[in-house]
This record gives sequence, C-alpha cells and structure tokens, in this order.
Amino acid sequence: MDERSSIINHRSSIRNGGVALAELVISTAMALILLLAVGVLLDGGNRAWLHAFESAHGSRNQDARALMAAFGSVGRSSNRGSYVLYHIDHGLLVPAVPDSSHPDSVVFAEAVEFRYWDVPLDLTDSHTLMDADKKATAYALFYLDGSYLKVDYGPYPPGAAPAGGGPRNTTDVTTVILARHVSVDPDGAPFSHSTVARAGQGSIRLNVILTDPEDEQTTRVMAATLMRNIWPR
Repeated sequence: MDERSSIINHRSSIRNGGVALAELVISTAMALILLLAVGVLLDGGNRAWLHAFESAHGSRNQDARALMAAFGSVGRSSNRGSYVLYHIDHGLLVPAVPDSSHPDSVVFAEAVEFRYWDVPLDLTDSHTLMDADKKATAYALFYLDGSYLKVDYGPYPPGAAPAGGGPRNTTDVTTVILARHVSVDPDGAPFSHSTVARAGQGSIRLNVILTDPEDEQTTRVMAATLMRNIWPR
C-alpha cells in the first residue's frame, strides 16, 4: 500500500505540475495579448494626437486662418458703395462686370479692392464729422498672384488701379503674403459677388484651395464678408 500510494502521489504531483505549467503559459499569453492591445491603443492615440496637432498648427491651416481673418475684418469695415472686383489680364487690373445681357448674375474675379477708413473721425468739429466726398482713406487689394494669395495695403486715393482699370499701383503700398500654394477650381476664381441690375450687393465670397506641398493634403477655404458701411448715402 505504501508503494502504491507513493506512485499515486508521484503521478498526482506530475499532473498538478503540468496544470500549473499550462496555467502559467496561458497567463503569460494573455498578458502578452493585453500588452499588445494596450500598445496598439497607445500608438493609435499618439498618431491621432500628432495628426490633430499638425492639423491645428500646420502651415496650411495657419494660412487658412490668416486669410479668413484678414479677408473678413477688412471686408466688414469697408465701404459697400465703393469696391471693385478685377480680372487680372497680363498684369493689368480690369474691372469684372456682368454681361450687359445678364445684369443679374454672379461675377467671378481674380482680385477684389476693398476701400475703407483708417483714420478716426474728427470729434472736435461737430459739423464735419465725415466728408461727404471722401469714400475712403485706404484700400486693400486681395489678389491671386500665381500660387500666392496676397494683399496690398495703400492709400485711397489713388487706390489699386486707375478708374476703369490699368496697372496695379505699387507706390506707397505694403504687400503681405496671406497664403502659399493656393489654387482654385477649374474654370473658377478666388472671388465672386452677386449683382442686381449690374450693381454689386456688397457681399464678397472667397473660395480657394490650399495645398501642403509635403503630403499633398488640401484645405478648402470658403468665406463671405458683408460690407456694412455705405457712404455717402
């Protein structure tokens, strides 16, 4: 009986040892799977954070924010009764007007000239707070120059071009590049407005595409600015 019990105990020890080894292998495998899953989650989270950071701080989106800020702020402070959309023809600014047979239409252009006041009112003279003949004191010409979207800031008069169009004014002008790698849709243009009886309604639309040259990712910038000032009435 003692020898038989010893054999049984030995077999039981072997069996228990095998079970313990199998449990260890299974536990280790489960731990490895869990670690792998956590690693995948951490890597995915890190990639998502990097993508979000690059999207927020990449040059493409910084250009988009700068463009929308400048376009919106200048447009809102401009004179609704004195702005011009232009085509650019061999370096000349040509006013963009609707076809005479379609006075109510949407007009597209490569440039827009906003005119606004950059000086405060003379509060010391209650009789001449505003000069009825002075439509603006400064202008901002937004235009597409190749793949650059630029803006010229200068005094008005003379403005961006002679009355009726002509060479772009470069005297006493400050030029700022708002965005690089800019394009438009085929047969499209960066600026447009609607006309009624050939007269613009004071709402200028912007529609351009910004491209990151490193990864070819694109951002479409669409905005509209409504000119709220009308002078003289």
